Amino acid sequence: MREIEIADITLRNCENRLQGFKEKVETVRLLDNLNANVIETPLFSGSKTDIIFLHTIAGIVQNSTISVPVQPDEGTIKTAAEALCDFSKKAINIIITASTVQMEYLSHKKPAAMIETLKSALAVASKYFENTEVTLADATRAEKDFLINLIDTSVNCGASYITLCDNTGDMLPSEFTKFIEEIKSESTVSGKARLGISCDNSLHMAAACSISAAAAGADRIKTTMVGNGVASLKTIAGLFRSKGDFLGIKTGLNITVLENSVKQVHLMADGKVSSSALSASAVGSFNGDEDIKTIASEILKLGYDLSEEDISNVYSAFVKMAAKKKISLKDLDAIIASEALQVPPTYKLESYVVNIGNVITPMAHIKLIKNGEEFSGFNIGDGPIDAAFMAIEQIVGHHLELDDFQVQSVTRGHEALGSAIVKLRSNGKLYSGKGLSTDIVGASIAAYINALNKICFEEEA
Repeated sequence: MREIEIADITLRNCENRLQGFKEKVETVRLLDNLNANVIETPLFSGSKTDIIFLHTIAGIVQNSTISVPVQPDEGTIKTAAEALCDFSKKAINIIITASTVQMEYLSHKKPAAMIETLKSALAVASKYFENTEVTLADATRAEKDFLINLIDTSVNCGASYITLCDNTGDMLPSEFTKFIEEIKSESTVSGKARLGISCDNSLHMAAACSISAAAAGADRIKTTMVGNGVASLKTIAGLFRSKGDFLGIKTGLNITVLENSVKQVHLMADGKVSSSALSASAVGSFNGDEDIKTIASEILKLGYDLSEEDISNVYSAFVKMAAKKKISLKDLDAIIASEALQVPPTYKLESYVVNIGNVITPMAHIKLIKNGEEFSGFNIGDGPIDAAFMAIEQIVGHHLELDDFQVQSVTRGHEALGSAIVKLRSNGKLYSGKGLSTDIVGASIAAYINALNKICFEEEA
């Protein structure tokens, strides 16, 4: 029985719905647990955010190949390779326009120029990646001779996978099967490279077309957990379970966890799973005898990109705390907030006033000092802490992504101290701050400003 690879493109297909960094990382973790052969990232542009995302998921993926989709740009390909330099199961996916209409209006290239662009991109990719995929967008509307030329050029330049896309999604299963059979017989792909397919779901036939193409000799199917861009992973898994034996094909998907994984990604895409809920899924503990390399790996999994000095400081604090109590991931988070990137404060809290009640909208008035000058922010919010954070944003002058927010009691009694941890993300990098106060609002504001100062120090340096 022939095994068909599953390449999931949820992150690329639903990038606008899975906007949070943590939600994207959690989606990767779920797909890796599902044993998806390939996990495609969002389209890689080479930005700092993209690079940090690759660094982060490379620390958690164990089973799957991480594939980075790029435009045929030599610099972007090299940057992607550098971001995954320490990860062995990496691949690059060069996306090329195959149809005349898209070449003219999207790529602004003639067929001959497109061939040369493809050759140049593959020449660079072959230096850094053993696993190279060429995705031929809108392949079903391409001129047959030119499409064959693109495929043969890709094969001759060392591409390991050629993926053909039906971007319009208007083919019936029998039509798409015939298309695949013609390509296999007229090109040099057979025996030299593996063939992938990607079908748009406009007619709700992507899964049927994909299975038919797999039965006709395709080696890889593009799927998604959420959205209609390509075949549904859940539907594809169901078809393999029902008809795989009959067709002589199978997948390596872990079907037992599929239902819950797809449901969780749907909830994240719909904004119904909070950051704290995602953090809860990663609750764990340490024995206390872990070495610095293990702790550095756990820091990376939490989403932080720390310097060697900061990792050393965090590890020293970890060892001291581990001598007194059992350490959890939440404790490690708190240590990072306290020990990593200790910087001189750009902003200092002068005062805050928060008004709340059951008949008024929560309001916050914050005063901060920067370089001896006082700045004020006033805002309303869904609660007192939300209003305070938005008032600080007003002072700073731009929005900062709140990645996570945790509060807990440190001491007991009427005058108990409250601890707050705030995680902010800027340019893809995670910064955490910690605050202590008998007033939980005050602790939260202090934690936010602590994280903000770390951002200011790094980005204004």
